[in-house]
Amino acid sequence: MDMLTLSLDQESSIPLYEQLYKHIRDAILDDTLKTGTKLPSKRKLSQFLDVSQTTVEFAYAQLLAEGYIESIPRKGFYVLPQEELYVRRSSSTIAPAPPRKTYAYDVSPSQIDTTAFPFERWKRHIKHVVDDVNHELLALGSVQGDLELRQEIATYLYHSRGVQCSPEQIIVGSGTEQLLPQLLNLLPDSSIFGIEDPGYPLTRLLFEQQGRTSIPIPVDDSGVCVNELERHAIDALYVTPAHQFPTGTVLSVSRRQRLLNWALVHQTYIIEDDYDSEFRYSGKPIPSLQSMDPNERVIYISTFSKSLMPSLRIGYMVLPTPLLNRYRERHQYFTCSVPRFEQQTLALFMSSGDFEKHLNRMRKIYRRKLESVLAAFRPFEPTVTVTGASAGLHVVLTIATERTEQELKQSAESAGIAIKSMNDYRIVHPDSHKQFLFGFAHLPESTLPDVIEQLMVAWAVAKGGKS
Repeated sequence: MDMLTLSLDQESSIPLYEQLYKHIRDAILDDTLKTGTKLPSKRKLSQFLDVSQTTVEFAYAQLLAEGYIESIPRKGFYVLPQEELYVRRSSSTIAPAPPRKTYAYDVSPSQIDTTAFPFERWKRHIKHVVDDVNHELLALGSVQGDLELRQEIATYLYHSRGVQCSPEQIIVGSGTEQLLPQLLNLLPDSSIFGIEDPGYPLTRLLFEQQGRTSIPIPVDDSGVCVNELERHAIDALYVTPAHQFPTGTVLSVSRRQRLLNWALVHQTYIIEDDYDSEFRYSGKPIPSLQSMDPNERVIYISTFSKSLMPSLRIGYMVLPTPLLNRYRERHQYFTCSVPRFEQQTLALFMSSGDFEKHLNRMRKIYRRKLESVLAAFRPFEPTVTVTGASAGLHVVLTIATERTEQELKQSAESAGIAIKSMNDYRIVHPDSHKQFLFGFAHLPESTLPDVIEQLMVAWAVAKGGKS
């Protein structure tokens, strides 16, 4: 090796051993140092470069570890042969992701009010969790989620939704996107699933990505049409009975009973997504389907996305005992996808009573916003009819007009208002009604009347119900 061509920068922030390693590595790669070339001894090279032998030793050790050189006892260090790396230059370029179109107002139903979150209380619980006495939180926990959180969820579900379950039946995961594929893995591959139409698009996408067959089942004013299940030979059903998304309808008691009997007779399961169940503004809370089921045929799924924040990414499902045993067999080597510090923070938030206080506060805030929305739309009746106002964070608008749904949507967007139509959520049952979802959760209460006024102007709907 020609040591005269090698120089090290004593002033560089890069350690000397790393500079030496890179010099020798590059010389090997560009074939300046040929295969079989003997390198100087550590003593000679350190003297030549005026560095410590430790510096040379570290550089040689890295080269040895990566397979650039070999050490032959009592002989020295030699350059190993390197496989030539062929490079094929690709002509393709990565196009930048298209920018999302922005609007002055977004009334899509997926958002929450982020201004009323109790950051101080949440921060206090985080400080309690992030403490040097909690060393065990650095290790992996239960695949089902930390027991403390599952205990709090079980207590909350019993008191708020009537769900009968033990903490051992609860699986914690990063929302429906992570839990539903795990659930599908527990059910027969040949199962034909019924999904609501209209319904949540992500659910349909998840079934498709898992290679599962799903059949759209229409929804009417009493919820999902149970009589369609037999006609389509459905094996299992995914349903949002308490507050159907997106129509806002409630599955009637008679259909609930028929649905539970159907599941029992066919020895299959109902997947109950308790969407938006926390926020109900009139009448008594609708009991969960799981609370009516004495035969363990209902799988209960929900998240904290609407009740707390979507970014928390914590959801959960309650498995019937037969599926729980199957889950433990098939997922014993998995790990929970939710970090334990977040799990423990949420558990403390719930056990302290802060979660209940937050929910009560948000119900009042959302109720006021809903009342403002209903009052603002009232002058535009009967051209505009508002339904689905008993629960949830959006209402459904039905527009009596000669204009098409697409024309109405384009007019709203031209006015700077992003809005979803009911047909955006339909699969194979398009409806001639012009219906739109108006999400009110994230907009300031004082802004709502003005947004509605602008929307009515864009749709050419005058007060008094004229268009």
